[in-house]
Amino acid sequence: MSIDVLSAILVIPAVSAALLAILPGYRQTAKLNVVAALATFLTSLSLFVVEPVSGQYLLVDDLNKVFIVLTTFVSFTTSVFSASYIQHEIETGRLTPAFLRFYHAMYQTLMFAMNLALIANNIGLMWVAVEVATLTTVLMVGIYRTHEALEAAWKYFILGSVGIALALFGTILVYMAARPVVGEGLDGMVWSVLVKHAAQFDPALLNVAFVFLLLGYGTKVGLAPLHAWLPDAHAEGPTPISAVLSGLLLNVALYALLRFKMMLAVNLAAIAPGPLMVTMGLISVIFASLMLYRRRDIKRMFAYSSIEHMGIIVFAFGMGGPLANFAGLLHMTMHSLTKSAIFFAVGHIAQVKGTQKIADIGGLTVTNPVLGWGLMLGVVAIVGLPPLGIFMSEFLVVSSAFSHAPWLTVILVLGIIIALGGLLLRIGAVMFGEPKGPTAPAEASYVPMFTHLALVLMAGIYLPPGLVAGFQNVAKLLG
Repeated sequence: MSIDVLSAILVIPAVSAALLAILPGYRQTAKLNVVAALATFLTSLSLFVVEPVSGQYLLVDDLNKVFIVLTTFVSFTTSVFSASYIQHEIETGRLTPAFLRFYHAMYQTLMFAMNLALIANNIGLMWVAVEVATLTTVLMVGIYRTHEALEAAWKYFILGSVGIALALFGTILVYMAARPVVGEGLDGMVWSVLVKHAAQFDPALLNVAFVFLLLGYGTKVGLAPLHAWLPDAHAEGPTPISAVLSGLLLNVALYALLRFKMMLAVNLAAIAPGPLMVTMGLISVIFASLMLYRRRDIKRMFAYSSIEHMGIIVFAFGMGGPLANFAGLLHMTMHSLTKSAIFFAVGHIAQVKGTQKIADIGGLTVTNPVLGWGLMLGVVAIVGLPPLGIFMSEFLVVSSAFSHAPWLTVILVLGIIIALGGLLLRIGAVMFGEPKGPTAPAEASYVPMFTHLALVLMAGIYLPPGLVAGFQNVAKLLG
């Protein structure tokens, strides 16, 4: 039964992608995209009921259950948002029916690749899945075929290829370290085998491997100074893809990094991965926070916000320990829900106003109050104001770090405060300034946005005991 569940998580998006590539008509393909995403999400929930059986290629444990359920849920809500968003793109001529088929097929291909990366027990297969996800999003970023979109897609492709090449080299080095202990063949790539024997691996090889893996997968996470692809990809691609990039794909690359961190932690003679992750996390937070003050494009601004928050998450996991790991998991979940909700609002706002330039958008709470207040609630959440969930997760990150490294915590808090000021400063005129641009109502589905924001609000007030227990268990696994 459990093998069937694992297979379904991959088969549903794979088959749906094939069907969406050949089916004509917007309504059919949009509905199928939503149904397929919902089916994958419901199947992922069954992993909490069915006892999973892992093999040489597929693995399910408490760690990737969190990532799988979060990924499939946000994939589903984004597909609902995408239906109304893409309809407007077709009506305005930005997308043609041929590109529509391509878009929906690539959407489900991306879901397949991310799911495969999360449940792969083979580190080589995980690398392949991350590469497929990268190439798929490259194609989707350039779907509008404008000069700016194609430039962003090429930048993403080139930098992503460099990152994935570094990750491949790191993966090969891990295999080389494992070969004298576990022997030739498939076992040298199976994560569950590697983590059992990691204490016996050559620490020098593991050290070099982790540096390459951190740089390689860190590029995908969007950590500074490896982030250059991310703002352009968010700004120029379709907004549903911006939501998926910020809310999901960055998490998938982080998940790969955490798997290798867990393995390295077993070998006491190897380098401690924590200080490297803490350093890159802090650099990302400070850099992205300062860059928020100079943004002129609203989607690009929130892309830098994603870099900042991924820096906070990596910092938390780098600090390690039960509380910091719990805080990292909670912050990752809250960021995925909040940032995707923000992009849902921004996508429809850009369609109504016909622009993404902050200077040309004003008075949203007057001209489009539902979207305006939805975006404002998202911004209040993402900057970490109470009583929303990100306040709770940031408070836990700061609290856990302060007892171990007070000076580093001061730097982290400074970055968070700078980001808060930057976002509120840039968004003030957009929300409450003089109304600008068209005032036509948006033909949008508000359900995904407010569903995410309601979950974030609830998490800030009350966390279900089952969720807390699950996150605590995963935090212990992470070490």
